[in-house]
Amino acid sequence: MSPQLEASCLLLSANVSYANAARDLKQLTGIYVDHSTQQRLVHRQEFAEVIAEESVTALSIDGGKARLRTEKGKASEWRDYKAVTLHQQAHAAFFQENEALVDWVNRQPLSETITCLGDGHPGVWNLIADISTPEQRREILDWYHLKENLYKLGGSQKQLRKVETSLWYGRIQEAIATFANWDAQKVKNFLAYLEGHRQRIPDYHSFQSQGITIGSGAVESTIKQIGRRIKISGAQWNRNNISQVLKHRCSYLNLAFA
Repeated sequence: MSPQLEASCLLLSANVSYANAARDLKQLTGIYVDHSTQQRLVHRQEFAEVIAEESVTALSIDGGKARLRTEKGKASEWRDYKAVTLHQQAHAAFFQENEALVDWVNRQPLSETITCLGDGHPGVWNLIADISTPEQRREILDWYHLKENLYKLGGSQKQLRKVETSLWYGRIQEAIATFANWDAQKVKNFLAYLEGHRQRIPDYHSFQSQGITIGSGAVESTIKQIGRRIKISGAQWNRNNISQVLKHRCSYLNLAFA
């Protein structure tokens, strides 16, 4: 197989199923490479580690799920993976390899202050805690996740908008005081959520005006883009191969930054 043909196979199968890659290649070139060969090309490929070309000023981490193949007769399993996006520079995803994710990030040319964004999941912040140093990290709770959780409380829209404004300007105590007469358990849970992320809730308005990223939408987009490949209807992955599939998909997504 010529290098150009192999590259074409890898490009197609990063975006669609192996069977569809075989079909599309035949349509585009007149050459048929069956789905099993398409798969073998991916699993034997050594995908080069991506290193950002410019100083990394912001990154975000999120988690997704992959459906794993199990023994015949048993239900398939969904297992977590983590993805990280170096904003405007690179994507990477790791299946149950948290240490590898942190090591990869720490090998990047991180800026003097690195903005680290995430949602409220403890697993995300446990990873961020090992990135760079506490002095270098600027940890920010994703604004849109915070706002979404606020409005899930329901109730008076006027009061919720008041709390939103307080949080937008980083006035946490003012936001908490608004709930003084709310006794619902979900409100108590939200207040505990605020306390747990107090140090990650800045003056979002000021940060946005300074051009500092306040949302982790970049990595959420990465998760969705990975999902378009690994969650194709009926797709199940071998536990030993899913890491390679994630690398393959991210290599395709990184073409946007090349």
